[in-house]
Amino acid sequence: MSELLQNLPFALPTLQQLVFMALAGFIVIMALIVALAPNLFHNALGLAGAFFGVAGIYALLEAEFLAVSQVLIYVGAIATLIVFAVMLTRGMMFGITSPSNAQRVSVTIIALLLFFVLGGILTHTGWPEVGAALPEGETLIAMLGQLFVTTYLLPFEMMALLLLVALAGALLLARDR
Repeated sequence: MSELLQNLPFALPTLQQLVFMALAGFIVIMALIVALAPNLFHNALGLAGAFFGVAGIYALLEAEFLAVSQVLIYVGAIATLIVFAVMLTRGMMFGITSPSNAQRVSVTIIALLLFFVLGGILTHTGWPEVGAALPEGETLIAMLGQLFVTTYLLPFEMMALLLLVALAGALLLARDR
């Protein structure tokens, strides 16, 4: 069996590459749901799924802080805020919005052109391989954490308070009277 695998004209993907391809496919499917679903609530759920997929890519690249930040900020705050906005506009929640768009043809042409331009840039660019290790004690996360509790403590706490007030306000508005 190993002789058969060694004689293949192409290299088999590694486990990390397979996981990356699965995550990339998931993100593409979620992005299509965001763009093509006629129900605004389904669009918001697709956006949250795409955000989770990007967090998975960050985790695969061993950028754990970015992965956790992606989940907390984008999935936890932005996607939840969008879902609250959709739920507060009750007419949109039940699919009253139009399922078709008059600009569908022009947007498709522009998207295909962008896809081909980005593909050309990707294939014709020499990508250097950089693998320098960070010096001991100078990691980005440690410096960022230090800045959050010293220099940027007040803006950090004010942002948390602002998100709390916005969530309380959305709950107050959404409650039936």
